[in-house]
Amino acid sequence: MARYLVRRLAFLAVSLALASVVLFVLLRMLPGDPANALTSVGAGPEQIAAARRAIGSDRPLPEQFTHWIGQLASGDLGTSFVSSLPVGPEVAARLDVTVPLTLAAFVLAVLVAVPAGFTAAYKRHTWYGALLSGVSQLGIAIPVFWLGMILIAVFALNAGWLPSGGFPQDGWAEPAEAIRSLVLPVVTIALVMSASLIRYVRSATLDVLGSDYLRTARALGSSFGGAMRRHGLRNASVPVISVLGIELASTLLGAVVVESVYALPGLGSMLATGIAQHDYPVIQGVLFVSTLAVLVIGFVADLAQRIIDPRLRGRLSGGSR
Repeated sequence: MARYLVRRLAFLAVSLALASVVLFVLLRMLPGDPANALTSVGAGPEQIAAARRAIGSDRPLPEQFTHWIGQLASGDLGTSFVSSLPVGPEVAARLDVTVPLTLAAFVLAVLVAVPAGFTAAYKRHTWYGALLSGVSQLGIAIPVFWLGMILIAVFALNAGWLPSGGFPQDGWAEPAEAIRSLVLPVVTIALVMSASLIRYVRSATLDVLGSDYLRTARALGSSFGGAMRRHGLRNASVPVISVLGIELASTLLGAVVVESVYALPGLGSMLATGIAQHDYPVIQGVLFVSTLAVLVIGFVADLAQRIIDPRLRGRLSGGSR
């Protein structure tokens, strides 16, 4: 197990390094000059050249990349071209919105999807089993921004129960207001995510219900609940854990849409602003932190699968010899 952890951590470090190179190169290939965002409309070539020198974008790309990697190695995400403020503290402040939003939506989606997916599989020949499957298919087809606007119209503008957007100026210093601001965004993400998860839970449960080991356990006298607890849940959870990791990562990366709809000051809105202003340090900082989070989520999901499934541990032992 120790060798496996070392290999996975090494793979994570190499993946992060490669992602940094790809991120840096692709960002410089995009059209637009960050110096234009720092100068006034109608600025002359001398003013634009001076702006490039000030932010270092006139240096050769290898030198810029080496400078950025050196900053990352020291824990510095750089300084914004536009605001001249350090990117690291701003990213940390935005995480106060994005992380609670993502985790709350993820937990709510799992609480909805797991029992619904199991019911859709176990009661697949009933009308409500078919209804759950149909609702999940419909949920997958609904765009998240459209659902967000519908929820705003119904629960914020018409009913007036919840704010239509924004976040308290003092952040979590006002916990009740902060939670109220996140209710609709959390529900928006959770509904879309749970629709997708229900399909995977249903599929994994159907595989278990049709398995030989479950029939054998029932033939040997185990009740359905006992056979599921001893054999079914563990086997069904292995593929679902992989999907949960992917869904959590995609939700973190896709928060930009929901944060824009609800005007939340999270990582997504910071990234959108950085792209609009060609603020390379901001874009690089947000995407680097997001990439790191996605890789860590994948690592944890992979580790959880090996802990739960003894067959994977057997392969691991064989590969470690």
